[in-house]
Amino acid sequence: MDLQSIFLQAAPGGFDIVKQLFPFLLIIVVFYFFMIRPQMKRQKELKKYREELKKGDKVVTTGGIYGKVAEIKEPHVEVEISKGVVIKIDKSAIIMDMSDAQAKR
Repeated sequence: MDLQSIFLQAAPGGFDIVKQLFPFLLIIVVFYFFMIRPQMKRQKELKKYREELKKGDKVVTTGGIYGKVAEIKEPHVEVEISKGVVIKIDKSAIIMDMSDAQAKR
């Protein structure tokens, strides 16, 4: 057996592996673009929103409490939920401002 016949016999088998792996690679690419990438983008936007909070901003917490930022301290935020009623919540519990919440309804 010469070297050329060995290469000719091995060539079709190598192509079959690529054909078998193609659907899995396609699933991974689709999963990345439709699931992972948009979620990462939302997380970046939410992080930016939380960093840019200022006194007087209207917010919604993860628990569904609507209020206005009364004071910002680094690990937490004080939110006025009613006249004279101020609660202290963690900054990570704020999900969006009230205008975004009402626009989605």
